[in-house]
Amino acid sequence: MRTVRGLPLWVELVLLPGLNLLAALLVAGLVVVLVGEDPIAAVALLLYGAFGYGEAVGYTLFYTTNFVFTGLAVALAFHAGHFNIGGEGQAYLGGLGLALVALNLGDLPGAVAVPLAVAGAALFGGAWAVVPGWLYARRGSHVVITTIMMNFLASALMTYLVVNVLIKPGQQIPETDIFAEAYWLLPLAPLLAPFGIDLGRSPANLSLLLALACSVAFAIFVWQSRPGYELRVVGRSEPAAIYAGIAPARVTILAMTLSGALAGLLAVNEILGSQHRLVLGFTGGYGFVGIAVALMGRNHPVGIVLAALLFGALYQGGSELAFDMPKISRDMVVVIQGLIILFAGALEHMFRTPLETLLARPATGH
Repeated sequence: MRTVRGLPLWVELVLLPGLNLLAALLVAGLVVVLVGEDPIAAVALLLYGAFGYGEAVGYTLFYTTNFVFTGLAVALAFHAGHFNIGGEGQAYLGGLGLALVALNLGDLPGAVAVPLAVAGAALFGGAWAVVPGWLYARRGSHVVITTIMMNFLASALMTYLVVNVLIKPGQQIPETDIFAEAYWLLPLAPLLAPFGIDLGRSPANLSLLLALACSVAFAIFVWQSRPGYELRVVGRSEPAAIYAGIAPARVTILAMTLSGALAGLLAVNEILGSQHRLVLGFTGGYGFVGIAVALMGRNHPVGIVLAALLFGALYQGGSELAFDMPKISRDMVVVIQGLIILFAGALEHMFRTPLETLLARPATGH
């Protein structure tokens, strides 16, 4: 049976994250009891708010799409041995690249316009991530520090551009003009309605399929291609990579570029699929939540999709929960997310070591 760090693959991708999630929910339940609410009723409301009716499902899928992109971005860099915390900035620049295409190449058919806009988002997101990759490869600067710094630079740059350069003429709201309809991604609701699936007026759109396609491409690249093999070797041991004739600097820059491109694709869902214009703050913290998604998904695309669905449900269901249970605010939902991050990341080995002991095969023979 295939194993990951001493555990069978199904334990690594299903059982261990499940135990972490269960522990986080139990602790969250205690917090709900302390504020004077029924934890069972709270869970029921959260699930109803996320999956109880068509429009809720649509919003859950919309948020899930964002988390798939950012989770894959973090995971790809992690396989190369780097912790990319710059998903927010890379997604922001992805929005800029997409907007520049849409605002300057408006008279195009949709079959050409949308792929060009998607390419613009990936290109600008990847280019923004090249900087910390190059700084690490050539100057030894720590990726965590440089990607955090690049987030602030991206925010400042976007504020200046949207407020002073790209703003729609004659208005004070910091946003661009509406894109031509050729750049609007089709929503899922009318596509699924003939099959009896009602997603209401949710913003879920075809970028969900793009996210799933990126998940498949991620798996093929990381585990079935030579560049992916080199990436994993560098992530495990740079000295071993050098001994094998692999250049860590080149692999690092490639990994960060692809990681940034994946983060940049978040703009496709938010802007082409929902906003249809560039607005400030459209990233909404999704880049940071992507770190938790990658951790909980064990940096595997299947796990990332499932973890993204979980966090999408928390985002959507948390709104319903906060509305029906006033004592449980949106901040309480953030606490639940934090507990999941805590158990999936910092306290991961709390269950890993007992599982390794429990599943260890007894020695045979004498």
